[in-house]
Amino acid sequence: MNIKPIRTDSDYDAVLGRVDALMDAAAGTPEGDELDVLVTLLEAYEQKYFFIDAPDPVEFIKNAMEFKGLDQTGLARVLNSRPRASEILNRQRPLTLDHIRKITSAWRIPAEPLISEYKTARNRLEAKREIPSQRKNQRRASSR
Repeated sequence: MNIKPIRTDSDYDAVLGRVDALMDAAAGTPEGDELDVLVTLLEAYEQKYFFIDAPDPVEFIKNAMEFKGLDQTGLARVLNSRPRASEILNRQRPLTLDHIRKITSAWRIPAEPLISEYKTARNRLEAKREIPSQRKNQRRASSR
């Protein structure tokens, strides 16, 4: 077993090839141990160089809907409200804990991706309103 760090794309490709060759190795054998070590190296390399941000809650819901072959009506059934489903999908209203519980229970998806903060239309409007008032405050402070 000659294992070294993955530093380049060619190192990465070589390790992928070796892992592919070892996929049928039995646990507890030298080949199985080599496979375990190489997979750990691959995971570390991929996490460092191929990291993908998790989608925001609305995108996660849209992806889940697509995967399950649902549309906005499917979300409306879960929430018992067509307007609420539309507001959430159009980012006009944030998800509540009750919404998250209903969605995760009905669709059997994890709650974690749904609990992170995300931008809604209301957040964007508030941010736009804050910018002019911040400029006024800055002008007042600089004129003193």
